[in-house]
Amino acid sequence: MNRYLMTGVSLLALFAVACSETNSVDTTETTASVEAPVEVRVAELGAFGIATENMDLSVEPGDDFFQYVNGTWLDTTEIPADRSNYGAFHRLSDRSEARVREIIETAAGKADPSADEKRIGDFYNAYLDTDAIEAAGLDPIRPVLERIRSAESRDDIADLMSDPALGLAAPVNPYVYIDAKQNDEHIVYITQSGLGLPNRNAYFDEGERADEIRAGYVNYVATMLAEAGVDDAEGRAQAVMNFETALAENFWEPVKRRNRDLTYNKMSMDDLAEMAPGMPWQRVFDNLGIGDVEEVIVRENTAIDAAADVFAETSVDVMADYLTVSLLGGHAAYLPAAIDDARFEFYGKTLRGQEEQRPRWKRGVAQVNGTLGEVVGKVYVGEHFPPASKGQMEELVENLRASFKDGIDNLEWMGDETKAQAQYKLSKFNPKIGYPNKWETYSGLNVDRNNLIGTVQSARAWAWDDQVSDLGQPIDREEWGMTPQTVNAYYNSILNEIVFPAAILDAPFFDPNADAAVNYGGIGAVIGHEMGHGFDDQGRKSDGDGIQRDWWTPEDAEGFEARAAGLADQYSAFEPLPGENLNGRLGLGENIGDLTGVTMAYDAYKRSLNGEEAPIIDGFTGDQRFFMAWAQVWAIKWREAALSQQIKNGPHSPGEFRANGIVRNVDAWYDAFNVGPDHAMYIPPEQRVKIW
Repeated sequence: MNRYLMTGVSLLALFAVACSETNSVDTTETTASVEAPVEVRVAELGAFGIATENMDLSVEPGDDFFQYVNGTWLDTTEIPADRSNYGAFHRLSDRSEARVREIIETAAGKADPSADEKRIGDFYNAYLDTDAIEAAGLDPIRPVLERIRSAESRDDIADLMSDPALGLAAPVNPYVYIDAKQNDEHIVYITQSGLGLPNRNAYFDEGERADEIRAGYVNYVATMLAEAGVDDAEGRAQAVMNFETALAENFWEPVKRRNRDLTYNKMSMDDLAEMAPGMPWQRVFDNLGIGDVEEVIVRENTAIDAAADVFAETSVDVMADYLTVSLLGGHAAYLPAAIDDARFEFYGKTLRGQEEQRPRWKRGVAQVNGTLGEVVGKVYVGEHFPPASKGQMEELVENLRASFKDGIDNLEWMGDETKAQAQYKLSKFNPKIGYPNKWETYSGLNVDRNNLIGTVQSARAWAWDDQVSDLGQPIDREEWGMTPQTVNAYYNSILNEIVFPAAILDAPFFDPNADAAVNYGGIGAVIGHEMGHGFDDQGRKSDGDGIQRDWWTPEDAEGFEARAAGLADQYSAFEPLPGENLNGRLGLGENIGDLTGVTMAYDAYKRSLNGEEAPIIDGFTGDQRFFMAWAQVWAIKWREAALSQQIKNGPHSPGEFRANGIVRNVDAWYDAFNVGPDHAMYIPPEQRVKIW
């Protein structure tokens, strides 16, 4: 593994050195008495990593820090017509998307492509060939459509629902993953599924907006049925809505689904059949190729029980209509524009306020990423992720780990026994940076340029078979859950790993030429955030080996819960839209991650200064630049409909509250910007939440 090394200088100190030298002149003389050349390294954003032109200096930082850092950008930026929200993540995603497009189109344009290049190019070009899609009409899905329309029994319906190639909606969703309490083996999980609206509350909420969404959904269902040639589409659409409403009645709400203690219900297949006899479980599992499994983990046990009853009590005709809508909706992107546009009309416009469908090429890039992502990712890393970036990130991760270690030692509310377990867990964190050590080859996944839907269905079947192949096999700790070109990061509690794909390691999160404070406030806080997930209200339920178990003393668990409750209460008081407050419990894990990330990144930044004062740059202190970088990362604008959906479905708080909601709990922010009781964001010291 290549590392970016400089003899005698720590990498993180180098960030500050680079920034301070950006506008300096080197007066060192050589033996020939001539001025040595100076390498001037300029940050991508502004002079030192902050786009100061985006700030609104008329706002007091203590009154609205998010507006202070991002106000001019918020006032002058229009959300693109094909977006429901837009911000720093999207700007990076746009960059990654353009890079991937170039990779795909280069592969597609080669006269003598390799096998992988041919697969990439054929899939992309098939997706872009809208003339062929229009000419084919519904013919590519006609055999499945006829199979649905001729269903006579619930067994016929179950067979359709459990065909992995079709990807049809179903009241339950099996998948294969690592057993959370026995993480040396894989097991089949079963989770609630099958709703066309975002969650259960969408079926029961009151008010004009909720009525508009439900009416829009029924209209969408009717449109799909009519496109399929079903008579009395409007009347039958309401019956489908009634079926989904019956499913939703016993669905677990998002807050309950977060609780890992409640969602681990291990049972035998016999117990499952006894608990939920309305579903032909053995038939479904046989169809999926997992008929010989002896145990499963049922996540939402009462919801699965009720869903099986709804399945047993609903007429075959209604469920056939339900599957007809699922077939057309799930294949809409590969079908004529009338169907694709109808789906966008509801899910894009009505539900999220998006004005225009995304350009076809962008959607094509997403299709290739979702199907052959690591084939593309291998090229992406070679062209856009220098080894130096990986070395710098590894250094940052270890500095954050060191700060977290001291943070645990210094906790006044935690006892030594729990601290020892927490330190063990922290020491066992496995960081994955940039890209996997071995690449998925998608062996056996074939692409037919002349059969787009056939290719899509083959890819779905391949993905399911890939999951099933894990049963009975050793755990592969080298696998990644995201492609390198994904702008995101994650923590996996079962493997106790933190993962940072290459595409997020770019400005404003990370810039090797930016000031150290900015990198710590950006990517440093993101690293700390993912580490924090290992110790949030749910992540803390796994130990250092990734096994879900209670390693806390009762007193320490009580102390944690009290602090977590304080943060949840703070966020529940935020009201992004009139009458629509955040749910502090739904977003608790993410908000603990944010608070932990900023706290640890700030400590790591101060350590990197080795007791020296950070330079003043453009009038801003190092501490100010750190917190400004945090707020800059979360610059985002929302369409009202999309914001409403985010509030309801979470779990991430809107950017304004990720920025403001965290810094108001950090003492150093108050000192950095002279925030006092007269400022709107002020919280008395005794009310500030400190967890890690």
